[in-house]
Amino acid sequence: MTQKKQKLVYLAAASHSGSTMTAMLLGAHPDLCSVGELKAINLGDKNSYLCSCKTLVGQCHFWQGVTEKMASKGHDFCISDAGTDIRTGATPYMLRLLRPLVRAPFMELIRDSLLSLSPVWRKQLPYLQKRNADYARSIAEQAGVDTVVDSSKIGIRLKYLLQNPELDVKVIWIVRDGRGVSLAYKNPSEFADAKDPKLRGGGAGKTQEHHRGVEIGAQEWVKCNKETQAILNTMPKKNWMRVRYEDICNETDKTLDQIFDFIGVDASKKRLDFKTVEHHVVGNGMRLDDSEVIQLDDRWKTQLDEQDLATYYQVAGECHHELGYTE
Repeated sequence: MTQKKQKLVYLAAASHSGSTMTAMLLGAHPDLCSVGELKAINLGDKNSYLCSCKTLVGQCHFWQGVTEKMASKGHDFCISDAGTDIRTGATPYMLRLLRPLVRAPFMELIRDSLLSLSPVWRKQLPYLQKRNADYARSIAEQAGVDTVVDSSKIGIRLKYLLQNPELDVKVIWIVRDGRGVSLAYKNPSEFADAKDPKLRGGGAGKTQEHHRGVEIGAQEWVKCNKETQAILNTMPKKNWMRVRYEDICNETDKTLDQIFDFIGVDASKKRLDFKTVEHHVVGNGMRLDDSEVIQLDDRWKTQLDEQDLATYYQVAGECHHELGYTE
């Protein structure tokens, strides 16, 4: 008998666009489970990295259960080295081809044709597709739900998840004002991590990289949103929706109702006390904050100076207006 497809909701977004908060709001719904980024790379030292339940990730009962379920499906699995990224096991040739952003269908056909010349890729892609599907199934089984939320964000992962024959994928494109994203790139520890410095860096108390700059943030914001647009252009409209981070913060009830209707779960079961619900999320440091106040972070208005804003508009001005933001 053919196995039923696993339902997966993918959050596509530029970094620092509110995907972690959104994922936890969705994961608080009793019919959904979110554990953060299913690509699960760069978690750091498992001896200091905390699950959002505040337990070391290697000792968390949820992740131990997922590990056991993966083993029952034939996979050697550890959350600190999940092996679910599309670049897992890639040769230098494959890495070069996987590096460019997802673009128009013709360009993607060229990419796939060149990748198919690699015997490693021909062997690795079916394995990774199976591993990702079984990972999502293991999470769903452990949580007792039908649908899993993946907040991995990046386009190249989404491209191949959409081609996975064992997954039924819907996409939520989260867009945040690029000025807020650029501020987070300028100082991620202050504007994109846990409020408690002791919990930063996944719980190790380490600060993140500083001073990558507004220009880099603006470039990444444009590239990520353009890439998402290119992918969504190939999908039926009924399978994706666009949501603004600002609307999630300012009109939480209404926006969540729209999201849950899109996913196909009962919107009346939403939980705004989303931190009260037990989560097992890896990723952005805000997952470790106790506060469940949903408040718009628009500190860019006071933290970006005139030069910062001029740099941002020079890089991202066109995309800024295309996505409905104004000066």
